[in-house]
Amino acid sequence: MTAKTRGMVAGMSTNATLPDPLASAWKFDPRRHARSLYWRGWGVTQIADEFALHGVTNDQGKPIPRPTIESWRQRDKWDEAPSIKKIEDGIEIRLLTLIAKEKKTSADLVEMDALNRSIESLARVRRFEQPGGHSGDLNEKVGNRNAGPRKAPKKNHFTEEQAEELKRIFLDGCFDYQLRWWKEKDQRTRMILKSRQIGATYFFAFEALMDAIETGRNQIFLSASKAQAHQFRSYIVSFAKLVGVSLAGDPMVITSDLRPPEEAGAELHFLGTNFRTAQGRSGNFYFDEFFWVHSFEELNKVASGMATHKKWRKTYFSTPSTIAHPAYPYWTGERRNKRRKKADRIEIDVSHAALAAGNVGPDRVWRHIVNIRDADLAGCDLFDIEELEDEYAADEFANLYMCEFVDDSLSAFKFNDLIACGCDSLVEWEDFNPEAARPYGNRVVWAGYDPQSSENGDNAGLVIAAPPLSEGGTFRILERHPLRGQDFEEQAAFIQAMLGRYNCTYLGVDATGVGAGVYQLLAKSGALPGCSVAKIEYSLEVKAGMIMKAQNVIRRGRLAFDSSYLDIVSAFVSIKKTLTTSGRNVTFKAGRGGDDGHADLAWATMHILMNEPLDGKEKPKGTMEIIE
Repeated sequence: MTAKTRGMVAGMSTNATLPDPLASAWKFDPRRHARSLYWRGWGVTQIADEFALHGVTNDQGKPIPRPTIESWRQRDKWDEAPSIKKIEDGIEIRLLTLIAKEKKTSADLVEMDALNRSIESLARVRRFEQPGGHSGDLNEKVGNRNAGPRKAPKKNHFTEEQAEELKRIFLDGCFDYQLRWWKEKDQRTRMILKSRQIGATYFFAFEALMDAIETGRNQIFLSASKAQAHQFRSYIVSFAKLVGVSLAGDPMVITSDLRPPEEAGAELHFLGTNFRTAQGRSGNFYFDEFFWVHSFEELNKVASGMATHKKWRKTYFSTPSTIAHPAYPYWTGERRNKRRKKADRIEIDVSHAALAAGNVGPDRVWRHIVNIRDADLAGCDLFDIEELEDEYAADEFANLYMCEFVDDSLSAFKFNDLIACGCDSLVEWEDFNPEAARPYGNRVVWAGYDPQSSENGDNAGLVIAAPPLSEGGTFRILERHPLRGQDFEEQAAFIQAMLGRYNCTYLGVDATGVGAGVYQLLAKSGALPGCSVAKIEYSLEVKAGMIMKAQNVIRRGRLAFDSSYLDIVSAFVSIKKTLTTSGRNVTFKAGRGGDDGHADLAWATMHILMNEPLDGKEKPKGTMEIIE
C-alpha cells in the first residue's frame, strides 16, 4: 500500500474538512467508502487496517472491525454489483475530490469536464437499459433526427461566448507567476528562465490559442523535437474541448466571431528544431527549452525572422543548461555587446533578485526568473520541495529547480557534444514506433541498467538502445526509464516487462548493492529468453574504461536520442573527474557524498556502449562479464 494511496484514504477520513458550501452538505459514510475501496481492488482486511490507521469510527465513535466490513460486503452484495455502478462510483469520488479543491488548476478543469461528459454518457446507458429504452438514448443524433434540419457547426471556430468562457476558465486556474506572464504578453520579446514542471508549456499553449482567437495572428511553436512541439498541440486541443470546440489540422487554422469573417484564419504551426522546415512562415513564435537545442544560433536567425514585423511577439522559455550553451550570451546580453563599441555596450543584471518580479532590460527584452520556491510562494502546490531536495544532488537540484546554470568545464562530458546527439526521432527514425506493441519490430536491441542504491535511495535507470547497424554506426537510445523507490524484485520485474517488447540480446547490469539481486533474478534461465545478461562490477579501471568509450562515441557523433530527452544530457554532464579518498587515483563521480547514483541514465547508457569493443571496429561481442 503506497503513501499516496493512504493519503487518498486519509483525505476521506472523519476529520476531513471541505470548503463551503460542500462542508455543510457532505458527511463521511464509512460503509459507502469501504464499498468504494473494495470496488477499487482493496481486500476486506486491508480496508479494516486502513480505517484503523486513520481513526475511522462508526456513529457511536467506536472502531470498525473487519467482521463488520465483511458483513457489509455480504449483505449489500458488493461482488454482484454491475460494472456500470462501480464505474459511476469511481467517477463520482474523483469528481467530488476535484470540486472540493479551493484553487483548481486548468488540468483539474479539463479533467472535471471529461468526468462530467462520462457521467452524461453513463446516464444515457441507464436510460437505454430501462424498459422502453431505444437507440436514441445512446446517440443524441439518432434521438434528434426528426427534430428538423440543424446547421452544422463551423470547424475550428469559436463563438464570442465560447472565447470569453475559455478565457475565464483558464485564468481562474492560473498561478500568480502565470498571471504575470499573461500581463506581459504584449512585450515584443520575453525570455523566461524557469524551474522544471511549473506549467510553462501548458500556459503558453493557452496564451497562443487566445491570441489566435482574439487577434487572428499566426502562432508558431518551436521545440527540441516534433514530439515536444506537439505537446503544445495536445494542450490546445484539450482547452478547446472545455467549451465544446473540436480542433483538427496541422497546421491548425482557427477562426472566431471576434474577427471579421472575410479575414483568413490564424494558423498554428508545430515545429521541431529543423530550421529548414521552419522557413517561410511568420507569426508570434514560442521557443520551448531553447537552452537545450543544438545549433541555436542558426535556428534563432530563422525564428527571429518569423517575427520581423512589429506586430509579432517572441517568447523564449526554458530551464537553464550550461554557461557554454550558445543561448547563454543572449540571456546575459553579451551577444548584443560583441559588435558594439565600448561606449554603446549595456549591462544587464540577470540575478534572481533583479528578475524575480520580471524586468525589461536596456536591450528591450523582458526577462523573468521563476524557480521552484518562487512558484511555491505564488500558489503552485504541486511539489514536495523537501522530497525533491532529498531525491536530487544539490548541484542537480539547483540546475533543474532553482534556475542555476551549470559550469561543465569540470565535467567528463561536454554539454555541446551531448546536445549535438539530439535528433527528432519521430521524423528521422522510420523503423521505430514507440506506440506499437513491438516498437522496433524483431530487430536487435541492447539494454543497460543502473540499479537503485539501497544506502542513499538514489534513482535507478533503464536504457534501451538500438546498436549500430554497421561498423562505426550510431547507437540510438529508443527508451529510457528513471525509477525510484522499488526493491530488487520490483526492479527486475519492470525490466522484464520493458524488454519483453523487444528482441533484446544483451543487458548490462551493475551487480553491486541492490543490483546483485536484480542481476541474479534476470540471469536465471528463462527470465529474459535469448538475452545475455552481463554482470558488471565497478572498479577504478572499469569506470575509466566506460568513460573513455562513451567519450569517444559521443565526440564522434555515434550516439543519438530524441532531443526531448534532457535528462540524458543532464546525467552525462553531472559526471565529473575527481580524486579517490586516498588522493592517489583519479575516478569519476556524480552525486551526493561521492556516490554516482543520480547519473543513473548515463551509467546505464555506458553499460550498453561497453558491449562494443573500445575501437568500435571488431565485431560486437554478445556476452560480457567484468569483475574487479
